[in-house]
Amino acid sequence: MRTMALTSPDFTDGGAIPAMFAQTGRDVSPALSWSGVPDSTRSFVLIVHDADAPMGDGLDDVLHWMVWNIPAAATSLPRGVAQGTMPDGMRQISVSGPYYRGPAAPSTGPAHHYVFELYALDIPLNVAATGMAPAATREAVMRAMAQHIRGKGVITGTYRRPAP
Repeated sequence: MRTMALTSPDFTDGGAIPAMFAQTGRDVSPALSWSGVPDSTRSFVLIVHDADAPMGDGLDDVLHWMVWNIPAAATSLPRGVAQGTMPDGMRQISVSGPYYRGPAAPSTGPAHHYVFELYALDIPLNVAATGMAPAATREAVMRAMAQHIRGKGVITGTYRRPAP
């Protein structure tokens, strides 16, 4: 698997995510761009999750955004991706609906780590964006892409709500 570069002009890897991208701010998705993509790429999957917020039995965490079937020719996603249906057959979901859901770590305790993972796949995925709970959709996408990952890029940002 090839390591790809995933970057954002809105925050640095390991740095704080600005409030405008959080639930307490404007709750808009940050801009992302990538390079170093394998030639065999046919689509991308982006998964954004809070690594410090376990759910259920503790084996899963909060899904803040998942976009799949990003076209192979894409090299970026713009700031403020629209909610709902996306162009070019792309699909999206979060823990609360078909849109980006920004960071919301509590003001008490340490900042949470929000991991943005971009996967290059050798196929597009045939997973519907509706009809299942977000956790089931995430699992279906992960299962469908498991044997088709050709590259991966990661950037992590931190966030903690301001004190009231």
